Amino acid sequence: MGADIGMSEPSPRSSLQFDSEEMREFGYRVIDKLVDYYASRAERPVAEKLDYDALDAILHEPMPREGSPWRDVLEQFERQVVDSTNHVDHPRFFAYIPLANNFVSVMADALAAGYNIFNAVWLQGPGAAQIERLTVGWLRQIFGFPPGAGGAFVSGGSVANLTALAVARHVQMGGDMQGAVVYCSDQIHFAVSRGLRVLGYTPEQLRKIPSDENYRLSLPMLKEAVAADRAAGRRPFCVVATAGTTNTGAVDPLDALADLCQQENLWLHVDGAYGAPAMLTEKGKRALKGLERADSLALDAHKWLFQPIECGVVLVRERRWLAQTFKEQPEYLKDVEGEGEGEEINFMYQGIQLTRQFRALKLWMSFKVFGLDAISDAIAAGFENAELAERLLRQAGCWEIVTPARMAIVTFRYQPANGDEILANRVTHELVGRLLEDGYAFASGTQLRDKTVLRLCANNPRTTESDLQLTIQLMGRLAAELEAALKVMPASE
Repeated sequence: MGADIGMSEPSPRSSLQFDSEEMREFGYRVIDKLVDYYASRAERPVAEKLDYDALDAILHEPMPREGSPWRDVLEQFERQVVDSTNHVDHPRFFAYIPLANNFVSVMADALAAGYNIFNAVWLQGPGAAQIERLTVGWLRQIFGFPPGAGGAFVSGGSVANLTALAVARHVQMGGDMQGAVVYCSDQIHFAVSRGLRVLGYTPEQLRKIPSDENYRLSLPMLKEAVAADRAAGRRPFCVVATAGTTNTGAVDPLDALADLCQQENLWLHVDGAYGAPAMLTEKGKRALKGLERADSLALDAHKWLFQPIECGVVLVRERRWLAQTFKEQPEYLKDVEGEGEGEEINFMYQGIQLTRQFRALKLWMSFKVFGLDAISDAIAAGFENAELAERLLRQAGCWEIVTPARMAIVTFRYQPANGDEILANRVTHELVGRLLEDGYAFASGTQLRDKTVLRLCANNPRTTESDLQLTIQLMGRLAAELEAALKVMPASE
Protein backbone atom coordinates (compact mmCIF):
# COMPACT_ATOMS: atom_id res chain seq x y z
CA MET A 1 0.00 0.00 0.00
CA GLY A 2 2.74 2.43 0.95
CA ALA A 3 4.30 2.25 -2.54
CA ASP A 4 1.07 3.50 -4.12
CA ILE A 5 0.90 6.72 -2.12
CA GLY A 6 3.39 8.39 -4.40
CA MET A 7 5.57 10.04 -1.75
CA SER A 8 9.19 10.50 -2.79
CA GLU A 9 12.08 9.44 -0.58
CA PRO A 10 13.73 12.33 1.27
CA SER A 11 17.09 13.37 -0.07
CA PRO A 12 20.11 12.73 2.18
CA ARG A 13 20.53 16.47 2.71
CA SER A 14 16.90 17.16 3.64
CA SER A 15 16.93 14.22 6.09
CA LEU A 16 20.22 15.47 7.58
CA GLN A 17 22.13 12.32 6.67
CA PHE A 18 25.30 11.20 4.97
CA ASP A 19 25.65 7.85 3.29
CA SER A 20 27.90 5.28 4.94
CA GLU A 21 30.97 6.07 2.88
CA GLU A 22 30.72 9.82 3.49
CA MET A 23 30.26 9.25 7.21
CA ARG A 24 33.40 7.12 7.29
CA GLU A 25 35.42 9.65 5.33
CA PHE A 26 34.28 12.53 7.55
CA GLY A 27 34.87 10.52 10.73
CA TYR A 28 38.32 9.31 9.66
CA ARG A 29 39.31 12.87 8.76
CA VAL A 30 38.30 14.09 12.22
CA ILE A 31 40.19 11.24 13.92
CA ASP A 32 43.28 11.94 11.81
CA LYS A 33 43.21 15.59 12.84
CA LEU A 34 42.89 14.69 16.52
CA VAL A 35 45.70 12.13 16.35
CA ASP A 36 47.95 14.63 14.58
CA TYR A 37 47.14 17.21 17.25
CA TYR A 38 47.93 14.82 20.11
CA ALA A 39 51.17 13.70 18.44
CA SER A 40 52.40 17.26 17.84
CA ARG A 41 50.91 19.02 20.89
CA ALA A 42 54.20 19.55 22.75
CA GLU A 43 55.79 21.15 19.67
CA ARG A 44 52.94 23.62 19.20
CA PRO A 45 52.84 27.00 20.93
CA VAL A 46 50.66 27.10 24.03
CA ALA A 47 49.01 30.34 22.91
CA GLU A 48 48.31 31.20 19.30
CA LYS A 49 48.81 34.77 18.05
CA LEU A 50 45.37 36.24 17.54
CA ASP A 51 44.22 37.60 14.20
CA TYR A 52 41.53 40.03 15.34
CA ASP A 53 40.37 40.75 11.80
CA ALA A 54 39.74 37.03 11.25
CA LEU A 55 37.91 36.78 14.57
CA ASP A 56 35.76 39.76 13.69
CA ALA A 57 34.96 38.19 10.33
CA ILE A 58 33.28 35.27 12.12
CA LEU A 59 30.62 37.63 13.45
CA HIS A 60 29.78 38.92 10.00
CA GLU A 61 29.16 35.59 8.30
CA PRO A 62 25.58 35.49 6.98
CA MET A 63 23.21 32.72 8.02
CA PRO A 64 23.67 29.88 5.48
CA ARG A 65 20.59 28.97 3.41
CA GLU A 66 22.44 26.31 1.43
CA GLY A 67 24.82 23.70 2.77
CA SER A 68 28.57 23.61 2.16
CA PRO A 69 30.97 20.71 1.67
CA TRP A 70 31.96 19.31 5.06
CA ARG A 71 35.63 19.53 4.12
CA ASP A 72 35.30 23.31 3.78
CA VAL A 73 33.45 23.60 7.09
CA LEU A 74 36.05 21.47 8.87
CA GLU A 75 38.84 23.61 7.43
CA GLN A 76 37.03 26.76 8.59
CA PHE A 77 36.75 25.29 12.10
CA GLU A 78 40.49 24.64 12.15
CA ARG A 79 41.30 28.11 10.87
CA GLN A 80 38.86 30.17 12.91
CA VAL A 81 38.57 28.17 16.13
CA VAL A 82 41.55 25.88 16.69
CA ASP A 83 44.09 28.37 15.40
CA SER A 84 42.93 30.99 17.91
CA THR A 85 42.66 28.67 20.92
CA ASN A 86 44.96 28.55 23.93
CA HIS A 87 45.71 24.88 24.47
CA VAL A 88 44.76 24.15 28.08
CA ASP A 89 45.93 20.53 27.69
CA HIS A 90 49.42 21.57 26.56
CA PRO A 91 52.30 20.32 28.78
CA ARG A 92 53.53 23.93 29.18
CA PHE A 93 50.13 25.41 30.00
CA PHE A 94 50.56 26.19 33.71
CA ALA A 95 47.81 28.80 34.09
CA TYR A 96 44.62 28.47 36.14
CA ILE A 97 44.05 24.69 36.45
CA PRO A 98 45.27 22.92 33.30
CA LEU A 99 42.82 20.48 31.72
CA ALA A 100 44.90 17.53 30.60
CA ASN A 101 42.47 15.07 29.01
CA ASN A 102 43.08 11.63 27.51
CA PHE A 103 42.19 10.10 24.16
CA VAL A 104 40.17 7.20 25.59
CA SER A 105 37.76 9.67 27.16
CA VAL A 106 37.61 11.74 23.99
CA MET A 107 36.42 8.64 22.12
CA ALA A 108 33.99 7.85 24.95
CA ASP A 109 32.46 11.30 24.47
CA ALA A 110 32.11 10.53 20.76
CA LEU A 111 30.36 7.25 21.56
CA ALA A 112 27.98 8.86 24.03
CA ALA A 113 27.12 11.58 21.51
CA GLY A 114 26.99 9.22 18.53
CA TYR A 115 24.56 6.82 20.19
CA ASN A 116 22.72 9.88 21.57
CA ILE A 117 22.33 8.27 24.99
CA PHE A 118 19.75 10.00 27.19
CA ASN A 119 20.82 9.29 30.76
CA ALA A 120 18.01 10.68 32.86
CA VAL A 121 15.27 8.04 32.84
CA TRP A 122 15.97 4.42 33.71
CA LEU A 123 13.62 3.05 31.04
CA GLN A 124 15.44 4.97 28.31
CA GLY A 125 18.92 3.75 29.18
CA PRO A 126 19.28 1.30 32.07
CA GLY A 127 22.82 0.34 31.07
CA ALA A 128 23.97 3.97 31.11
CA ALA A 129 22.27 4.52 34.48
CA GLN A 130 24.05 1.52 35.91
CA ILE A 131 27.42 2.72 34.60
CA GLU A 132 26.88 6.15 36.16
CA ARG A 133 25.79 4.59 39.44
CA LEU A 134 28.81 2.27 39.43
CA THR A 135 31.24 5.11 38.66
CA VAL A 136 29.71 7.28 41.39
CA GLY A 137 30.20 4.27 43.69
CA TRP A 138 33.89 4.06 42.75
CA LEU A 139 34.29 7.75 43.54
CA ARG A 140 32.48 7.25 46.82
CA GLN A 141 35.09 4.66 47.76
CA ILE A 142 38.01 6.85 46.63
CA PHE A 143 36.83 9.70 48.86
CA GLY A 144 35.87 7.51 51.80
CA PHE A 145 32.15 8.26 51.75
CA PRO A 146 29.83 5.67 53.38
CA PRO A 147 27.96 2.94 51.43
CA GLY A 148 24.71 4.94 51.50
CA ALA A 149 26.27 7.91 49.71
CA GLY A 150 25.21 8.91 46.24
CA GLY A 151 25.83 11.44 43.55
CA ALA A 152 25.53 12.43 39.93
CA PHE A 153 27.61 13.69 37.04
CA VAL A 154 27.10 17.36 36.14
CA SER A 155 28.79 19.91 33.88
CA GLY A 156 31.48 21.05 36.33
CA GLY A 157 32.33 22.49 39.71
CA SER A 158 29.91 25.41 39.45
CA VAL A 159 26.87 23.16 39.09
CA ALA A 160 28.28 20.59 41.53
CA ASN A 161 28.65 23.29 44.20
CA LEU A 162 25.23 24.72 43.40
CA THR A 163 23.64 21.27 43.65
CA ALA A 164 25.30 20.49 46.98
CA LEU A 165 24.31 23.84 48.48
CA ALA A 166 20.70 23.28 47.38
CA VAL A 167 20.74 19.89 49.14
CA ALA A 168 22.27 21.46 52.26
CA ARG A 169 19.53 24.09 52.33
CA HIS A 170 16.81 21.44 52.00
CA VAL A 171 18.21 19.02 54.58
CA GLN A 172 19.36 21.57 57.16
CA MET A 173 16.78 24.31 56.71
CA GLY A 174 13.77 22.70 55.05
CA GLY A 175 14.28 25.18 52.23
CA ASP A 176 13.82 28.21 54.51
CA MET A 177 16.53 30.79 53.86
CA GLN A 178 15.43 33.36 56.46
CA GLY A 179 18.44 34.33 58.57
CA ALA A 180 20.54 31.48 57.16
CA VAL A 181 24.32 31.98 57.13
CA VAL A 182 27.05 30.17 55.14
CA TYR A 183 30.76 30.38 56.04
CA CYS A 184 33.90 30.06 53.92
CA SER A 185 37.39 31.54 53.67
CA ASP A 186 38.35 34.54 51.57
CA GLN A 187 40.12 32.10 49.24
CA ILE A 188 36.88 30.40 48.16
CA HIS A 189 36.16 29.99 44.45
CA PHE A 190 33.63 32.47 43.09
CA ALA A 191 31.44 29.53 41.99
CA VAL A 192 30.31 29.20 45.61
CA SER A 193 29.21 32.82 46.09
CA ARG A 194 27.60 32.82 42.65
CA GLY A 195 25.78 29.57 43.43
CA LEU A 196 24.42 31.01 46.65
CA ARG A 197 23.22 34.07 44.74
CA VAL A 198 21.41 31.82 42.24
CA LEU A 199 19.76 30.02 45.18
CA GLY A 200 18.45 33.34 46.44
CA TYR A 201 20.85 34.18 49.26
CA THR A 202 21.90 37.78 49.78
CA PRO A 203 25.60 38.74 50.02
CA GLU A 204 25.10 39.37 53.76
CA GLN A 205 24.31 35.67 54.25
CA LEU A 206 27.81 34.60 53.21
CA ARG A 207 30.57 35.14 55.76
CA LYS A 208 34.01 35.19 54.14
CA ILE A 209 36.44 34.52 56.97
CA PRO A 210 39.97 35.96 56.53
CA SER A 211 42.38 33.13 55.78
CA ASP A 212 45.36 32.37 58.00
CA GLU A 213 49.05 32.78 57.13
CA ASN A 214 48.85 29.61 54.99
CA TYR A 215 45.75 30.85 53.13
CA ARG A 216 43.51 28.32 54.91
CA LEU A 217 40.16 28.90 56.59
CA SER A 218 40.90 30.17 60.12
CA LEU A 219 39.22 27.90 62.64
CA PRO A 220 39.34 30.38 65.58
CA MET A 221 37.81 33.16 63.47
CA LEU A 222 35.16 30.78 62.14
CA LYS A 223 34.16 29.81 65.68
CA GLU A 224 33.87 33.49 66.63
CA ALA A 225 31.71 34.26 63.60
CA VAL A 226 29.33 31.33 64.24
CA ALA A 227 28.95 32.33 67.90
CA ALA A 228 28.31 35.98 67.00
CA ASP A 229 25.67 35.06 64.42
CA ARG A 230 23.87 32.75 66.82
CA ALA A 231 23.91 35.47 69.48
CA ALA A 232 22.37 37.88 66.95
CA GLY A 233 19.52 35.48 66.20
CA ARG A 234 20.81 34.33 62.82
CA ARG A 235 20.87 30.68 61.69
CA PRO A 236 24.31 29.30 60.83
CA PHE A 237 23.83 26.15 58.77
CA CYS A 238 26.74 25.46 56.40
CA VAL A 239 30.53 25.68 56.20
CA VAL A 240 32.15 25.50 52.75
CA ALA A 241 35.74 24.26 52.89
CA THR A 242 38.18 24.05 50.00
CA ALA A 243 40.34 21.05 49.15
CA GLY A 244 42.92 22.86 47.05
CA THR A 245 42.33 26.56 46.49
CA THR A 246 42.82 27.94 42.99
CA ASN A 247 45.22 30.64 44.20
CA THR A 248 47.74 28.58 46.17
CA GLY A 249 46.59 24.97 46.44
CA ALA A 250 45.81 25.45 50.14
CA VAL A 251 43.65 22.82 51.83
CA ASP A 252 41.41 23.99 54.66
CA PRO A 253 41.72 22.07 57.99
CA LEU A 254 39.09 19.51 57.01
CA ASP A 255 39.29 17.25 60.06
CA ALA A 256 39.03 20.13 62.52
CA LEU A 257 36.20 21.69 60.48
CA ALA A 258 34.34 18.37 60.55
CA ASP A 259 34.66 18.34 64.36
CA LEU A 260 33.29 21.87 64.60
CA CYS A 261 30.41 21.17 62.21
CA GLN A 262 29.47 18.10 64.22
CA GLN A 263 29.47 20.08 67.45
CA GLU A 264 27.52 23.00 65.98
CA ASN A 265 25.11 20.99 63.77
CA LEU A 266 26.48 22.60 60.61
CA TRP A 267 26.60 21.08 57.14
CA LEU A 268 30.17 20.60 55.86
CA HIS A 269 30.48 21.02 52.11
CA VAL A 270 33.88 20.61 50.46
CA ASP A 271 34.72 22.25 47.16
CA GLY A 272 37.30 19.79 45.88
CA ALA A 273 36.95 20.85 42.27
CA TYR A 274 40.55 20.15 41.35
CA GLY A 275 42.19 18.92 44.56
CA ALA A 276 39.93 16.09 45.72
CA PRO A 277 41.29 13.41 43.30
CA ALA A 278 44.66 13.70 45.07
CA MET A 279 43.10 11.22 47.50
CA LEU A 280 44.39 8.59 45.08
CA THR A 281 47.96 9.33 46.27
CA GLU A 282 49.55 8.92 49.69
CA LYS A 283 50.63 12.56 49.76
CA GLY A 284 47.12 13.63 48.85
CA LYS A 285 45.51 11.47 51.53
CA ARG A 286 47.63 13.17 54.17
CA ALA A 287 46.80 16.64 52.88
CA LEU A 288 43.08 15.87 52.60
CA LYS A 289 42.56 14.12 55.94
CA GLY A 290 38.97 14.66 57.01
CA LEU A 291 37.54 14.90 53.49
CA GLU A 292 35.73 11.63 54.08
CA ARG A 293 33.70 13.30 56.86
CA ALA A 294 32.08 15.90 54.58
CA ASP A 295 28.32 15.96 54.02
CA SER A 296 28.82 16.85 50.36
CA LEU A 297 31.64 17.18 47.87
CA ALA A 298 32.04 18.88 44.49
CA LEU A 299 34.77 17.91 42.04
CA ASP A 300 35.80 18.37 38.43
CA ALA A 301 36.96 15.13 36.84
CA HIS A 302 38.10 17.23 33.85
CA LYS A 303 40.88 18.64 36.04
CA TRP A 304 42.92 16.15 38.07
CA LEU A 305 41.19 13.02 36.74
CA PHE A 306 42.20 13.95 33.17
CA GLN A 307 38.80 13.98 31.46
CA PRO A 308 37.61 16.18 28.57
CA ILE A 309 35.37 19.11 29.42
CA GLU A 310 32.62 18.77 30.80
CA CYS A 311 32.87 16.25 33.62
CA GLY A 312 31.84 17.42 37.09
CA VAL A 313 30.52 15.31 39.97
CA VAL A 314 28.54 16.02 43.12
CA LEU A 315 28.55 13.53 46.00
CA VAL A 316 26.37 13.59 49.12
CA ARG A 317 26.64 11.50 52.25
CA GLU A 318 23.15 10.01 51.87
CA ARG A 319 21.82 9.39 48.38
CA ARG A 320 18.20 9.89 49.42
CA TRP A 321 18.93 13.59 50.03
CA LEU A 322 19.23 14.18 46.28
CA ALA A 323 15.77 12.86 45.43
CA GLN A 324 14.27 14.60 48.47
CA THR A 325 15.66 17.89 47.18
CA PHE A 326 15.01 17.63 43.45
CA LYS A 327 12.16 15.21 42.75
CA GLU A 328 9.24 16.62 40.80
CA GLN A 329 6.92 14.22 38.96
CA PRO A 330 4.52 15.58 36.35
CA GLU A 331 1.80 13.37 34.87
CA TYR A 332 3.75 12.72 31.67
CA LEU A 333 6.50 10.99 33.69
CA LYS A 334 4.26 8.79 35.85
CA ASP A 335 5.29 5.74 33.86
CA VAL A 336 8.92 6.09 34.96
CA GLU A 337 8.14 5.86 38.68
CA GLY A 338 11.12 5.17 40.91
CA GLU A 339 13.10 7.95 42.49
CA GLY A 340 16.44 6.27 42.73
CA GLU A 341 16.19 4.55 46.10
CA GLY A 342 16.21 1.03 44.66
CA GLU A 343 17.95 -0.56 41.71
CA GLU A 344 16.26 1.66 39.13
CA ILE A 345 17.81 5.13 39.36
CA ASN A 346 16.22 7.95 37.42
CA PHE A 347 19.02 10.52 37.41
CA MET A 348 16.59 13.29 36.52
CA TYR A 349 15.67 13.18 40.23
CA GLN A 350 19.29 13.41 41.38
CA GLY A 351 19.84 17.02 40.32
CA ILE A 352 18.46 19.90 38.26
CA GLN A 353 18.80 18.39 34.78
CA LEU A 354 16.17 16.39 32.95
CA THR A 355 18.00 16.47 29.64
CA ARG A 356 21.39 15.07 30.56
CA GLN A 357 24.11 13.39 28.55
CA PHE A 358 26.08 10.28 29.48
CA ARG A 359 29.07 12.03 31.10
CA ALA A 360 29.99 9.07 33.31
CA LEU A 361 30.99 6.96 30.31
CA LYS A 362 34.33 8.71 29.80
CA LEU A 363 35.48 8.40 33.41
CA TRP A 364 34.30 4.78 33.58
CA MET A 365 36.15 3.98 30.37
CA SER A 366 39.33 5.72 31.59
CA PHE A 367 39.28 3.74 34.83
CA LYS A 368 38.74 0.51 32.90
CA VAL A 369 41.40 1.09 30.22
CA PHE A 370 44.17 2.68 32.32
CA GLY A 371 43.42 1.42 35.84
CA LEU A 372 43.54 3.41 39.07
CA ASP A 373 47.26 2.80 39.58
CA ALA A 374 48.14 4.63 36.36
CA ILE A 375 45.78 7.48 37.23
CA SER A 376 47.29 7.69 40.72
CA ASP A 377 50.78 7.89 39.19
CA ALA A 378 49.62 10.68 36.87
CA ILE A 379 48.28 12.66 39.83
CA ALA A 380 51.50 12.09 41.79
CA ALA A 381 53.42 13.54 38.82
CA GLY A 382 51.66 16.86 39.47
CA PHE A 383 53.05 17.03 43.01
CA GLU A 384 56.53 16.19 41.74
CA ASN A 385 56.40 18.73 38.89
CA ALA A 386 55.42 21.58 41.21
CA GLU A 387 58.15 20.64 43.69
CA LEU A 388 60.70 20.58 40.85
CA ALA A 389 59.45 23.97 39.64
CA GLU A 390 59.94 25.40 43.13
CA ARG A 391 63.53 24.11 43.26
CA LEU A 392 64.30 25.56 39.81
CA LEU A 393 62.83 28.92 40.79
CA ARG A 394 64.92 29.05 43.95
CA GLN A 395 68.05 28.11 42.02
CA ALA A 396 67.46 30.88 39.47
CA GLY A 397 68.01 33.47 42.19
CA CYS A 398 65.63 36.12 40.86
CA TRP A 399 62.36 34.78 42.25
CA GLU A 400 60.68 35.02 45.64
CA ILE A 401 58.66 31.92 46.55
CA VAL A 402 55.42 33.27 48.03
CA THR A 403 53.79 29.90 48.76
CA PRO A 404 55.69 26.62 48.42
CA ALA A 405 54.57 23.79 46.16
CA ARG A 406 51.41 22.11 47.39
CA MET A 407 48.68 20.29 45.53
CA ALA A 408 50.63 20.87 42.27
CA ILE A 409 50.68 24.69 42.64
CA VAL A 410 53.57 27.01 43.49
CA THR A 411 53.28 30.82 43.63
CA PHE A 412 56.20 33.22 43.15
CA ARG A 413 57.14 36.74 42.05
CA TYR A 414 60.04 38.48 40.42
CA GLN A 415 62.52 39.97 42.87
CA PRO A 416 64.67 42.84 41.54
CA ALA A 417 68.18 42.98 42.93
CA ASN A 418 67.46 46.34 44.60
CA GLY A 419 64.39 44.94 46.42
CA ASP A 420 62.01 47.54 44.92
CA GLU A 421 58.54 46.19 45.81
CA ILE A 422 56.68 48.43 43.37
CA LEU A 423 58.92 47.30 40.54
CA ALA A 424 58.55 43.67 41.64
CA ASN A 425 54.76 43.94 41.40
CA ARG A 426 54.88 45.67 38.00
CA VAL A 427 57.31 43.18 36.45
CA THR A 428 55.35 40.22 37.82
CA HIS A 429 52.06 41.62 36.56
CA GLU A 430 53.30 42.42 33.06
CA LEU A 431 55.12 39.12 32.71
CA VAL A 432 51.78 37.33 32.18
CA GLY A 433 51.16 39.33 29.00
CA ARG A 434 54.71 38.78 27.76
CA LEU A 435 54.36 35.03 28.21
CA LEU A 436 51.11 35.07 26.27
CA GLU A 437 52.75 37.02 23.45
CA ASP A 438 55.70 34.62 23.33
CA GLY A 439 53.48 31.52 23.20
CA TYR A 440 56.05 28.96 24.36
CA ALA A 441 54.51 28.57 27.84
CA PHE A 442 51.87 30.26 29.94
CA ALA A 443 51.42 30.91 33.66
CA SER A 444 48.71 33.05 35.22
CA GLY A 445 48.86 35.76 37.86
CA THR A 446 46.89 36.52 41.00
CA GLN A 447 46.95 38.75 44.06
CA LEU A 448 47.95 37.41 47.48
CA ARG A 449 47.26 40.17 49.96
CA ASP A 450 49.60 43.02 48.97
CA LYS A 451 51.67 41.00 46.50
CA THR A 452 51.21 40.49 42.80
CA VAL A 453 52.30 36.92 42.12
CA LEU A 454 52.58 34.35 39.38
CA ARG A 455 51.15 30.91 39.96
CA LEU A 456 52.27 27.78 38.21
CA CYS A 457 49.97 24.74 38.28
CA ALA A 458 51.81 21.66 37.07
CA ASN A 459 49.16 18.94 37.24
CA ASN A 460 49.60 17.80 33.62
CA PRO A 461 51.33 14.38 33.72
CA ARG A 462 52.81 14.98 30.27
CA THR A 463 54.87 17.96 31.51
CA THR A 464 58.59 17.10 31.41
CA GLU A 465 61.57 18.34 33.41
CA SER A 466 62.76 20.08 30.26
CA ASP A 467 59.40 21.87 29.91
CA LEU A 468 59.82 23.28 33.41
CA GLN A 469 63.48 24.20 32.99
CA LEU A 470 62.96 26.02 29.69
CA THR A 471 59.83 27.78 30.95
CA ILE A 472 61.59 29.13 34.04
CA GLN A 473 64.57 30.23 31.94
CA LEU A 474 62.17 32.03 29.57
CA MET A 475 60.38 33.76 32.46
CA GLY A 476 63.70 34.92 33.88
CA ARG A 477 64.79 36.39 30.55
CA LEU A 478 61.46 38.13 29.93
CA ALA A 479 61.37 39.47 33.50
CA ALA A 480 64.87 40.93 33.16
CA GLU A 481 63.86 42.65 29.93
CA LEU A 482 60.76 44.05 31.62
CA GLU A 483 62.77 45.30 34.60
CA ALA A 484 65.18 47.12 32.32
CA ALA A 485 62.33 48.72 30.36
CA LEU A 486 60.31 49.70 33.44
CA LYS A 487 63.28 51.33 35.17
CA VAL A 488 63.41 53.97 32.46
CA MET A 489 59.63 54.38 32.23
CA PRO A 490 57.57 56.64 34.50
CA ALA A 491 55.43 54.69 36.97
CA SER A 492 52.25 56.27 35.57
CA GLU A 493 52.83 54.47 32.29
